[in-house]
Amino acid sequence: MTILDYLRSQLHRYLAELELLVAIDSGTYDKEGCNRVNDWLEGRLEPLGFSIERFPQPDTGDHLLARLGGHGSAQILLLGHSDTVYPRGTAARRPLKQAGDQLLGPGACDMKAGLLAGIFAVEALEAIGFDDFRTLTLLCVADEEVDERTSVPLICQSMAGADAVLTLEAARENGDIVTARKGNVVMRVEAQGRGAHAGVEPEKGRNAISGLLRRLLQAEALAHPVSGVTINIGIINGGTMPNVVPDHASASIDIRAFEQRDLDRIVAEIEGIFARPAVDDIRFTVKHRLASPPMPRSEAVARLEDLAIRAAADLGFELRGVSTGGAADSAFAAQAGVPALDGLGPIGGLDHGPDEYILKSSILPRTALLAELIRLICGKSSA
Repeated sequence: MTILDYLRSQLHRYLAELELLVAIDSGTYDKEGCNRVNDWLEGRLEPLGFSIERFPQPDTGDHLLARLGGHGSAQILLLGHSDTVYPRGTAARRPLKQAGDQLLGPGACDMKAGLLAGIFAVEALEAIGFDDFRTLTLLCVADEEVDERTSVPLICQSMAGADAVLTLEAARENGDIVTARKGNVVMRVEAQGRGAHAGVEPEKGRNAISGLLRRLLQAEALAHPVSGVTINIGIINGGTMPNVVPDHASASIDIRAFEQRDLDRIVAEIEGIFARPAVDDIRFTVKHRLASPPMPRSEAVARLEDLAIRAAADLGFELRGVSTGGAADSAFAAQAGVPALDGLGPIGGLDHGPDEYILKSSILPRTALLAELIRLICGKSSA
C-alpha cells in the first residue's frame, strides 16, 4: 500500500470530519467552542499513539500539544490553530457545502482542513509502517487570529531542537507553499490635546484628531512598497461630538517588512516623528510590539523547499515556494534557527470571508505531499 492508496480509501472520512469541525463555532474568544475542537483532536490523536498535553488559558481555549515517538532521529513540529475569526452562530448559518470543486464553510480553509491534513498524513505514515522519526509533534494553539496572545512562548519552546517546522495553513490559491514571510510590528499612538466648544471658543481647544492625522500622514510616507516595506493606518479613534474640539485621539499602525532591520528603522523613524516638538500643543505617547518576526528564505529553508518540490514531483505535480506579506506562527522558527515551510494544507482561499473555501481535488495530493515531506526530512536527517 502506498500513501496515496491509503488516503484515497479514507477521503470519505476526511470529508465527514471536515463537515464536523466546520460545524463547531471556534472563534478565538469562544472558549467552549475551541475546547470542543480540542476535545475532538484529543480523541482523534490518542488512538494514533500521541501523548496529549493541554494548556488551559483564562480567555481562550486550551493550547494542545501532542507528541508521537518513533525510532528515528528527526524531530518535526506540525503547527496549527483551532481558532477562527467567526462569531458564534456562523457555523449554523453556513454549514459546509460543495460548489463544484470548492468546499465552503467558516474555518474550512483557515485552518480546519489543514489540521485534518496533518492527522491523515500521520495516519498514512502509520499505514505504511513508517516511524523513522524521533518525535513528531503537533501543536494546535487557540489564539492565532488575535494580537494579544498567550501561545507564543509555547510555540517557541516547542520549536527548540526541531529539525523542521511544517505549518498546516492552506496552500496559496495557485498552489504555492510559503517559504518567506514579512515581519509585523503593531504601533499604538495616543494623542492628548485640549477640549473646547467648537462654536463659541474653538481657539481655546487643541484638536487631538487633526494633530494626530498630520503626523500619521508623515509616518505613512515612510512606506517603500518596492522593497517590501508597507505601513497601514488601520484604526483611528477620537472625538465625542461634532461641536466639541476633541481632546483625545488614538491610532493603530501596521508595519511590515521582510528584514528585521527595516522594521527597526521604520519604528525608530515613526517614533521620531511623534517625538518632535509639538507646535500645536498636542502630546503623543507611542508604544509598539513585534507581532511576528520576519521569516527569511534562508539556506536551510531553501533545502527544505527542495525536499517539498521533490516530494511533489514524486506525486506527479509541480510545486513552487513564494514570499508573502502575511504573518504566521511559522515565522517564530526563524528566531529559533529552525527551517520552516508554510502552506502545507490543502489549496484554498478567501479566508475570513463568506466564501472561504478549499479545493476538494487538492485534499489527496496535498495530504500526501505532507506525508512524503515528513519521510524525506527523516531520511535526510538520518543520512
